[in-house]
Amino acid sequence: MTDLKKITEGSEGIEMKYPEDFINQIITGDCLEVMKDIPDNSIDLVITSPPYDNLRDYKGYSFDFEGIAKELFRVIKKGGVVVWVVGDSVIDGSESLTSFTQAIYFKLIGFNIHDTMIYEKNCCPFPDSTRYYQVAEYMFILSKGKPKTFNPIMQKNTYISENHQCTSRDKNGELQKRVINHGQQSPLKNVWKLEVGYMKTTKDDYAYKHPAMFPEKLAEDHILSWSNTGDIVMDIFSGSGTTCKMARKNDRRYIGIDLSEEYNQIAKERLRILDMQPKLF
Repeated sequence: MTDLKKITEGSEGIEMKYPEDFINQIITGDCLEVMKDIPDNSIDLVITSPPYDNLRDYKGYSFDFEGIAKELFRVIKKGGVVVWVVGDSVIDGSESLTSFTQAIYFKLIGFNIHDTMIYEKNCCPFPDSTRYYQVAEYMFILSKGKPKTFNPIMQKNTYISENHQCTSRDKNGELQKRVINHGQQSPLKNVWKLEVGYMKTTKDDYAYKHPAMFPEKLAEDHILSWSNTGDIVMDIFSGSGTTCKMARKNDRRYIGIDLSEEYNQIAKERLRILDMQPKLF
């Protein structure tokens, strides 16, 4: 592993070399400063979830969203994708809409909002008595131009009868029809229902020291969808290392960046244990 003292002090004048100080590394530092040493158009995929609103207390950490958004646009390859997983807190009785404010800014600086996906959790640990149970977060799929890679995850249509007819209308109002058969393969819908909670988010029990992990399957399915073997997958708020672990598992290269050395040690341990496990094929 790269010397952590060198990486942490990278923004203070110690030179960091790309790619050897970055690829397949967990880097301790401010992601905005670390990304400044990454060349333009060099990252294939970013999957990350920022510490949005005040839903978790990360020891008072706040981040320069606009600066980070601009750096992401600079370092992502043409055709590359950023998966931005985000939600909103309720402040004075109203949702903050931080998620949509960020999505609009991404579009203003040049990203395409390729898709607005929903991450639906299987439970609501702290239900609100004044509204319907909140189980969803947004997954904004941001692309720099047209995505260069899309490997759709397929599923069988077991929820419809034989010869089910779907209809839609063109702009001129004309009705279009198509038939979908029971059991026919089709891509997943853009609402992903995922199990969360202890030993469901991950089987790595020690990883639960981190307060806000997303499920391993969420990271893995996005990695499979938007990248290919050997691509570089980065998480700029890598926390317990879920994105990096799933990238490594699926033969991608990874870069993890987090300000917390405590969380980075969790991430490194997860990667170490993964590397000890025999490959199934």
